[in-house]
Amino acid sequence: MKKHNFNAGPSILPKVAIENTAKAILDFNGIGMSILEISHRSKDFQAVIDEAVSLFKELMEIPEGYQVLFLGGGASLQFCMIPFNLLNKKAAYLETGVWAKKANKEAKLFGEVDIVASSADKNFSYIPKNYQVPADADYFHITTNNTIYGTEIRYDIDSPVNLIADMSSDIMSRKVDVSKYALIYGGAQKNLGPAGVTFIIVREDILGKVERQIPTMLDYRTHIKEGSMFNTPPVLPIYTILETLKWIKSLGGISVIEKMNIEKSDLLYNAIDNSKMFEGPAAKDSRSLMNICFVMKEEYKDKEDAFMEFAKQRGMIGIKGHRSVGGFRASTYNALPIESVQALVDCMHDFEKENA
Repeated sequence: MKKHNFNAGPSILPKVAIENTAKAILDFNGIGMSILEISHRSKDFQAVIDEAVSLFKELMEIPEGYQVLFLGGGASLQFCMIPFNLLNKKAAYLETGVWAKKANKEAKLFGEVDIVASSADKNFSYIPKNYQVPADADYFHITTNNTIYGTEIRYDIDSPVNLIADMSSDIMSRKVDVSKYALIYGGAQKNLGPAGVTFIIVREDILGKVERQIPTMLDYRTHIKEGSMFNTPPVLPIYTILETLKWIKSLGGISVIEKMNIEKSDLLYNAIDNSKMFEGPAAKDSRSLMNICFVMKEEYKDKEDAFMEFAKQRGMIGIKGHRSVGGFRASTYNALPIESVQALVDCMHDFEKENA
């Protein structure tokens, strides 16, 4: 039976990226050694990281003055690394979910944090609007996609101060004007590669302006100077990122990926909106392209477990909603084919016919 992978992360990757990574584990570039055992200082791996950086810049149309880094520690390490490098006195944060809260919690260790708006009052089911970003803030931090709640900022904000964005779960899912951001970061394990590597896109001119001393390992300038190789980088995940970037380019780039993602999300959201049994908790103007959350309507709540088992028998993997919100979540990342979304929609229709 075909499996349909809706896991929220680590999540589905392009088949070709997985296959080529598997080949490289056995024999990398025909050199008779696995990529798991080569030196990160070798010419063979330097070529990998150079091409990955180049493709990242090409696909996202990153302007001059920005650097692309591949580091360890996950996006969670960036929650403290960002204020360590950038927060002098005050930072502004938009609170749209658990990960945004974790980010602003770390920033409070380094200075004043202004929560300019929060959607906590409605369990983070919408993206706040009509807020003011203080002009004296060192930066404004947003989390563009909220995996748990199924909301997303699908536009580039005009910020009066340096804009920082956690794009862990929607990187390269839509066209982004990088010039509007001072720093973009995220874990790779949603749209780019396996767990273990974090990408950072940083505009160099924002660095070196804080008054505090920064530990060497936590200073972005260290990693820029050393080309992401100050210490041993996550070699294998970076290789898989390169293979994923090649796949994105082969399809026609991010604009093509965005069109595909809109088609997938429209298909599933239409099924939810026209269902007798299911409904979506996220506000319609805040819905995510990447994480589509839905629940049983009140009169069918007792059938949630039955649907979960029904879906499992049909090959649906990873659709259980996060424990903090319940219900169901279908993560429709770049590599998920529309056929899998159609299979889930058919599953929902069939279950509804039998039980509604």
